[in-house]
Order: sequence, then structure tokens, then C-alpha cells
Amino acid sequence: MNKTVSVTTPSDREMQITRDFDAPAQLVFDCHTKPELMRKWMMGPPGWSLAVCEVDLTIGGAFCCIYRSDADQQEFGVRGEFREIDAPVRVSHTERMDGIPGESLETLNLRESGAITTLTTTMLYSSREVRDEALQSGMADGMSECFERLEQLMSETEKVAS
Repeated sequence: MNKTVSVTTPSDREMQITRDFDAPAQLVFDCHTKPELMRKWMMGPPGWSLAVCEVDLTIGGAFCCIYRSDADQQEFGVRGEFREIDAPVRVSHTERMDGIPGESLETLNLRESGAITTLTTTMLYSSREVRDEALQSGMADGMSECFERLEQLMSETEKVAS
């Protein structure tokens, strides 16, 4: 099983992130779409927290995540609108990140095989330059750290559910 984050660039404007999880697809989906679960693993880099997490999981519904630095209260926001929802296998939304120009389209696909769910997130950017800026930002390292927390959260959540 692949516990590392794989980052590829399938086209000039796309970045794709893939990772396997020891959890059912429904739980992985819920952890990406329910604020009470998102707050427990999507904390951003060390020293930051997810201060605001709002999700209207409907077609056309909005989401807003605001990260805040514990040291100086600096904030960084991610916002968007849901375009497609097919729980628990797919969700697609627009995404605007503070400090990165334009809007991207992010699509999360989940494929369950036995006890393993493979997560593949494809981000389509407005240009190759914006995609490359996102790649160079350290986003993949940050996602890897978050996915470690996600794996731990899902393990604890499944123990409580059993």
C-alpha cells in the first residue's frame, strides 16, 4: 500500500495528488466534507490552526476555510463552490486561495478496494505558471503532514464506531 503522497502533473495545467488510506471511502469522504472532522486534521503547517471551517455540501454551496497563525494571528483563506457531489466517491469544487491568482477546479475521487481507499485529487489551474507556483509553495509537503493526521483521525474514528 502507498502511504506516501504521490504528486504528478498529468497536463500543463494540472496537479494530481494520490494516497492510500486504511479506511472505507465513506469515512474518507466525510473527513473531507464535514467541518467537525475537517477541523481535526486540516490544520495547515505547524503553528497554524483551522480557525474557520464552513461547508454547505450542496451543488452551488460554498465552503470557507481560514487558517490562522498561532504566533501572530496572520490569516490565510481558501474558498470555493461545490460543482459536483457523488458521495462517497467524488466531489468537485472551485477553489480560490489567498495569495494565489485565479481559481482552480479541484476534484476528489475515492476508489475503495477491500480495506483500502485510494484518494486522487486533481487540481486544474488557470495556467501552467499558477500550477507551478502551487507546486513550489510546499503544498505537497503540507498535504503529506495533513494526510498523516487524517490517517490517525480515521483510525481513532473507526475504533469508536466498532
